[in-house]
Amino acid sequence: MAKKRTKKGALLVISGFSGVGKGTVIRHLMSTHPDYAFSVSATTRPPRPGEVHGKDYFFVDRDTFEKWVEEDKFLEYARFFEKAYGTLKDHVEDLRNQGKTVILDIEVEGARNVMKACPEAVSVYIIPPSAAELKRRIEGRGTETKEQIRARMEKALSEADIVPEYRHLVVNDEADAAAEEIHGLLNRRKKTRMPREDALELTKQIQADLRNFLQEEENCDKIN
Repeated sequence: MAKKRTKKGALLVISGFSGVGKGTVIRHLMSTHPDYAFSVSATTRPPRPGEVHGKDYFFVDRDTFEKWVEEDKFLEYARFFEKAYGTLKDHVEDLRNQGKTVILDIEVEGARNVMKACPEAVSVYIIPPSAAELKRRIEGRGTETKEQIRARMEKALSEADIVPEYRHLVVNDEADAAAEEIHGLLNRRKKTRMPREDALELTKQIQADLRNFLQEEENCDKIN
């Protein structure tokens, strides 16, 4: 009897505003559904305590990374000052050939490159219920300076213009509900809880409110 061929897994691109809780959504998705796999990125930065090569990242030196760029081994890559990160094509394809749905947790520029190279990819942008909630989540970490918080909000403000490029927009009001929504979308069993047009309007409102928050803080800084 011929061996049954494994169905190739899907490619799921997930992006979201900094502080939106994207990592929590992804963890819930993977813990609830074993057919998902997280794409491990290559990076030139050194391992942090407890990080494992091949599990957290593929740790390589800069020369190796640049050689892989020249050999077109990346689906997408980015350089940040002295560090570089990239998604390896072979790693993603190996997982997909095992029948796994591969999750790429990447920034918008990388997502654009993946969506261009892989039109079949399912792209999801995660948005918060409101700008006030996003601000609360960012500040609630308690690990960042005022300047770092402002930088995250400014980044969210600029990224809002790119949100319409994603196939699906998912509101992260509750992480488990958002994860199940994504799973349903991927399997074409459900629609988004919030219609696309409403989600786009919400994004515009978030953008406007973030702009107001930043302006208010700037005015306070001038007074002080």
